[in-house]
Amino acid sequence: VQLQASGGGLAQTGGSLRLSCAASGDISNVIVMSWYRQAPGQERELVAAITSSDSTKYGDSVKGRFTISRNNANDNVFLQMNNLKPEDTAVYSCRFVGGDYDYWGQGTLVTVSS
Repeated sequence: VQLQASGGGLAQTGGSLRLSCAASGDISNVIVMSWYRQAPGQERELVAAITSSDSTKYGDSVKGRFTISRNNANDNVFLQMNNLKPEDTAVYSCRFVGGDYDYWGQGTLVTVSS
């Protein structure tokens, strides 16, 4: 199974981007799908997570601005990012966790200009 993240790029402060992460291969019984980010010189942090039953959790810095969602097949997860700020600049990676697996995507770069 591979996770392919896409949708990163350059945005202006106050702008929006939508990230997508698609799982290829046979993936089943996903428990949690999430997005993490890591800015240069900083530790990786949880941005948002969603369970197969649609419970969500957000990092404090993105609450009210970002929205995580998934498709019904639980093989795609999305992150709608609104009102972007320069401090949102980071590499964003997706993660799928199931009962016996923990897959990470390769990351997509988001750059927000001031």
